[in-house]
Amino acid sequence: MSDNAKQKTMSRRDFFKGASIGVMGGVLGAMGLYSYSPMRKQMFPHVERKMADIGVCRKVKVTNISETSWFNNADLVGDIKGAGGLLVDQYSYNWPPFGDGSGLGKGSYEKGIAKIKHLLPDRLDEAWALQESMSVHPENAGGYAALIEVTDLDGKEHKYLLDSGWSYKWTDECFRREGIDRMLQNGEIEGLFISHEHFDHYWGLPVTVKYAPEIPLYIPEGFYPEGMQYIKDSGHKGPVTVVKPGLKPIVPGMASYVFAIPIICRVYGEQSLYFNVKDKGLVSVTGCCHQSIIQFAETAYREIKYENDRFHGIYGGLHISPFDDWDPKYDDLVISLGKYGFEKIGCNHCTGVLCAKKFIQAGYPVVQGTARFRSKDPAYLGNGDTIAFGMDV
Repeated sequence: MSDNAKQKTMSRRDFFKGASIGVMGGVLGAMGLYSYSPMRKQMFPHVERKMADIGVCRKVKVTNISETSWFNNADLVGDIKGAGGLLVDQYSYNWPPFGDGSGLGKGSYEKGIAKIKHLLPDRLDEAWALQESMSVHPENAGGYAALIEVTDLDGKEHKYLLDSGWSYKWTDECFRREGIDRMLQNGEIEGLFISHEHFDHYWGLPVTVKYAPEIPLYIPEGFYPEGMQYIKDSGHKGPVTVVKPGLKPIVPGMASYVFAIPIICRVYGEQSLYFNVKDKGLVSVTGCCHQSIIQFAETAYREIKYENDRFHGIYGGLHISPFDDWDPKYDDLVISLGKYGFEKIGCNHCTGVLCAKKFIQAGYPVVQGTARFRSKDPAYLGNGDTIAFGMDV
């Protein structure tokens, strides 16, 4: 066996080993290993806290561009099972935009991108129309993306995107609906943070690039070669920052944090965002939260200094029941969330509608939505809805 082959084999073996450990850890956590343990600061006298100073901001506003990553759970789950299961390389599924006409589980990035590369990023309508004829369930593709607006203490506003959707067609429609296309064209958006390499958060990258080809891009360390190549093939011409595991300050009061974790569909690493809001406390924003809401909150407690030493709010997909397949053990995670004392909770996407309703039934301060633009239920902060944290809110 050649050295390259050995390296590739070991890399894949390490991934499966890590994924197995991650799955087992998630199961144990969901069963209550952490759920009933002491979690608040007064109950953690022996935890060494780093208290990193990320500065302070005035307020944070999140606009949900799209949380509808897919439109039919049964189709998505059926495709994953049919392609071989949760540990199969997502680029082999033959989902758009990398379909090549060979059928479920028989694709690859190289074969798929060859069909559309010449159309990216300016001829996305043509690229998607071609994919509709060559891919598995193209009508099921949606995408996750959010606009983050951070106001500093002097009143200056910073705008960022978190993720860039999946379907070119759906993502572009959502961008135009919320005016993201104009913001990108006008240079108002300072950067694009990709939470992780999953299809529904990352594969719509050319839509952002079409409007702002030089936008700074922040990705978590752990992207596979296909994901890195896609940045180039999408037509991106700006700086790319590969964020290493741990805390990275961005602007006063805002930092990203990369969690080095194996994730399903052969993805590794997730990047989330923390905000220290004046007089309020910490606000946590996530794409999927594969690291778990418990690790997300406790990492902040261990690593960051924030106002009043208080968790103020959380927004995003919280990855508890993404397919609305409720299991009683998930109730432990619902109970766990209450122990952190969040004053505002905005959830959607892979949280699961059933989970959002459980939060509401538990009396948590869930900010509900309007169920517009194909979002399922007002228990969510759905497509087009907003949530704000901080002064003058």
